[in-house]
Amino acid sequence: MNFNVKEILSVSLILFSVIDILGAIPVIIDLRRKSGDIHAEQATLVSGGIMIGFLYVGKSILNLLGVDVNSFAIAGAIIIFLIGLEMTLGRNIFKNEESSGGGAAHSIVPLAFPIIAGAGTMTTILSLKSQFHEENILVGILLNLIFIYLVLRSSEWIEKKLGQAGANVLRKVFGVILLAIAIKIIKSRF
Repeated sequence: MNFNVKEILSVSLILFSVIDILGAIPVIIDLRRKSGDIHAEQATLVSGGIMIGFLYVGKSILNLLGVDVNSFAIAGAIIIFLIGLEMTLGRNIFKNEESSGGGAAHSIVPLAFPIIAGAGTMTTILSLKSQFHEENILVGILLNLIFIYLVLRSSEWIEKKLGQAGANVLRKVFGVILLAIAIKIIKSRF
């Protein structure tokens, strides 16, 4: 085992900035309003499973499907772009799909994927794998998952502190930011 505190901190901070769970607070609040509840445990576990799975078999899966990392990143950017449009314009683009699990499905799509464990996060994990030891990346992922869980769990409290007007302003501002992030991802792949 090659546990290295410096590597763990580097990986944790890189993933923290890419996942940007604090920046996703308006999306989380919006999803909670639409579905009535955010299942913090389920969203955290699913996004963690996606990230850890992608750490070990992501590149192989993409190669098996004949998809390169750039195409995968662009597909994720398009989804992020649509979510940004939805937030900015106040229109529903994504149809709320009912499932036997009730509102739990809304914690998975689009929250666990692509907001938390989206194309940006997964391509970053592939990049980190070429620079750091896997066990340090794994610890960095786990540290981020703890923080993600805490933010998801306290989303109702955060919304109360922001108030209706604050949440609406934050939603519009972060909608534009999501649009810009999506465009940046697409531009960086050409």
